[in-house]
Amino acid sequence: MRKIAIYGKGGIGKSTTTSNLSAALAKKGYRVMQIGCDPKADSTKNLMGGKRIPTVLEQIKAKGEELTLNDIVFEGFGGVLCVESGGPTPGVGCAGRGIISAFEKLEELEAFETYKPDIVIYDVLGDVVCGGFAMPIRGGYAKDVYVVSSGEMMSLYAANNIASAIRNFGKRGYARLRGLVLNAKNIENEREIVEKAVQEIGTQIVCYVPRSSEIQEAENQGGTVFEFLTDSVMQGVYNELADRILADA
Repeated sequence: MRKIAIYGKGGIGKSTTTSNLSAALAKKGYRVMQIGCDPKADSTKNLMGGKRIPTVLEQIKAKGEELTLNDIVFEGFGGVLCVESGGPTPGVGCAGRGIISAFEKLEELEAFETYKPDIVIYDVLGDVVCGGFAMPIRGGYAKDVYVVSSGEMMSLYAANNIASAIRNFGKRGYARLRGLVLNAKNIENEREIVEKAVQEIGTQIVCYVPRSSEIQEAENQGGTVFEFLTDSVMQGVYNELADRILADA
C-alpha cells in the first residue's frame, strides 16, 4: 500500500489537484482512498458529485461507539474511497487535534485492512505545520510527500515551511519530500521563480499544471476533468502527474 501526503497553502488548488490525481489513478485501475485533512472538509467534493460528505468528527459526535466505517467512508467517482477528517466548531477546539482523532478512529475501525486500498492520499492544509497537520508525516502514515504551490510568495513560503518540517521528521525515518507540483497562476516569470525556489528548498518540480478554464468548468458541474470533460487536455496533465508519482515508488 502506497501512502502519499499532498500539502499546500489554503486556496492554492491542492484539493483540486488531489481529486484529479485520485481520479487519474482510479482510471488506471488502482484502488484509491483520499483522506481530507482540512477543517473545511471539502477535499473530496469533486469526487462526490459536488456534495459534502459527513466528517469523521461529526460522526463520532453523533454516533459515538456505534460508529462504523460505512458512516465515514464513501465511494466516489471511479470507486475512489472518500474520507473527511473534519474539524471542531469554529472558535472552539484545535483543528490539528481533530485530524489526530480522525486518524485514531480510522485505525480503530481498521479502515485500511478492510478496504485494502493500493494508494492512500492525504490532502493536508499546509498553512500551519503544527502537530496535528503534521500527523500524516509525523505519525508515519505517509512515506512520500508532495507540495502544491504556485509562484506566489506566500505559497512558496508555505512550501518552504512544509519542507523544513519534513526534513526534521525525515531524520527519524518518517516521510521524504518527493517534489513540488507547480499549479500555475500565470504570474510573470512563474516557472523561473519556482525553479529557483525548489533549488533553495532542495527538491524538484514534479509536474507543471497550467492554469485552465477546463478545471473550473468541471468543478462547476461538481467533479473532476475525468468525469465531465471527455476531450480535456487537462486529463493528460493529471495522468502525467499520476505516472510521475507511480514512478517514484
